[in-house]
This record gives sequence, structure tokens and C-alpha cells, in this order.
Amino acid sequence: MTDAPRKIFIDGEAGTTGLQIREKLAGRADVTIVSIDPDKRKDAGAKADILRAVDLTILCLPDGAAKESVALVDSLGAEGPRVLDASTAHRVAPGWTYGFPELAPGQAEEIAKARRVANPGCYATGAIAILRPLVDAGLIDAGHVIAINAVSGYSGGGKQMIEDYEAGRAPAFELYALGLEHKHIPEIMAFGRLRARPVFVPSVGNFRQGMLVSLPLSLDDLPGHPHAGDLEAVLADHYAGKIHVRVVAAEENGKLEPEALNGTNDLEIRVFANEARRQAAIVARLDNLGKGASGAAVQNLGLMLGL
Repeated sequence: MTDAPRKIFIDGEAGTTGLQIREKLAGRADVTIVSIDPDKRKDAGAKADILRAVDLTILCLPDGAAKESVALVDSLGAEGPRVLDASTAHRVAPGWTYGFPELAPGQAEEIAKARRVANPGCYATGAIAILRPLVDAGLIDAGHVIAINAVSGYSGGGKQMIEDYEAGRAPAFELYALGLEHKHIPEIMAFGRLRARPVFVPSVGNFRQGMLVSLPLSLDDLPGHPHAGDLEAVLADHYAGKIHVRVVAAEENGKLEPEALNGTNDLEIRVFANEARRQAAIVARLDNLGKGASGAAVQNLGLMLGL
């Protein structure tokens, strides 16, 4: 006799992340996706009935709607399901566990037992994957202002951006969020353990998915004046044995494209360096819709439900 499939409700299943989660779960015998009638998706009573019947709900919603869904779950008390929120709404909120299993020793176990898990942001995943081990090791001063640069495929920009790129109305490349208030900064600071607010400059290119997040560093400005090899060794030790995050050798040609990990839940870190100039650039590559969104959600779902 086998265990019954766990029931999952994707609240917002018609969006980009929701659709990709459905695709990744399709054909699995250990989960059953429960859907709401499209005409009743804003009917709190109908949604409450579904929430009572499932083991876990994944929120693929705008922040305001995600907060409303969490309030509805809370109103159900012990009848309510566990929650995995893919929005920005709860990533630094008290009582929520951050859904980056590779963040630190014991994080995967914390996710496994949590009732409320916040899926990380895509840019934040790349930035924190680089920062956290180096800050913890004392190789980056948490009080020093750092710069983070990143480029993403247009699929991370929401419905209007996707339509503009696919209709040929968008530029080949553009910087954005130049008001320097990007919504991922709070979680980068919280889980990268930064005290000083970083200068984060994101950009979007004319490709559907894929992402590079880079951290330029002056080695002589870092505590202890480390070599690039010291940074790489700390990162490699932190992620040793991890399935989805790994440190790999930097390309000798000094180039890196953003799409190689598309369709996976993987993240790669490279340390590019010019020791003669005492400079380094650490780069994380990931699929913004994979480890940056739906892939991470499915990984967290598996931990939460013991699948």
C-alpha cells in the first residue's frame, strides 16, 4: 500500500510562476494539484473550501493578494494548509522561514518543518548565494557598501514586459529600477547579512529566461586582503555536497552567457579575477524561472511535504 498523493493548491496558477510549477509537477504520482473554478477565484468561500482540503498552498500572486490569501488561511486555524509564498510579501516577515535550502547549515531542515515558507526572489537568490558564505567567513565586511549588478531574461518582468518583448516593442537591453529601491534589496540585506544597503543595479535583456548576478570586488578593500582563491575556497566549502548550487571554474576567455542553466533548478558560482590588479568579479548564473522561482518552489515543496 502506498501513501496517498499530497494535495497542492496553486493560488495564481495562471501566472508565469504558477504555470511553470504546474509543468514541473505534471505526471508526478506523489502530488495532486487541486484547482479552483476560474469564475470563483475571487470567491473567498470557494477558496476556503479548497484550502481546507489541501496539504499545502503555493501563492503565485501580487503581494497584496498574497497577504489576503494568508489572512484567509489564518482564519481557518488548524484546518488551514501550510503555505509557500512565491511573492515578495513575506520574505523578511516575522514567523516566515526563508526558502533557500542552501543558505546555511540546517536551513533545509527549518524549511521542512515550517508552516510558512517564503520563496526567495530571483536576483536575491544569486546575490545571497555569493554574499552569505563570504560575510559569515569575514571576507566581506557587512558594514561596507557593495555594488551588485545583474541581468535577467524578460520573463521575470511581469505580464506587460513579456508582452512588450515578444511583440518587438521593447529595447534589446535596458537598466531599470534606477530609483535604487528594488524590492529584493531587503531580503538581500537580511539573508546576505549586510548592515550597509548595497547599490543594486538590475537590467533586462532580449532573451526570455536566464540570469547573471555579479559582485565586483577590490580585493585590497576586503578584510585581510584575500586572494581570489581564498574567496573561491570559502564558497566551494559552503556548497560542498549540495545538489543544486555549485562552484565551478571561471571561463578562461572571461565571458559568461546567462541562458545555460535554463530549465534547471541549478545555480553556478564563478570567481573571475585579475590578481595583478587585485580585482575580482564573482558571478552567479541561474534560471530566473528555475532556481529563481518555480524550481525553488518545487524544491521547497518537496522539503515541506517530505517528498
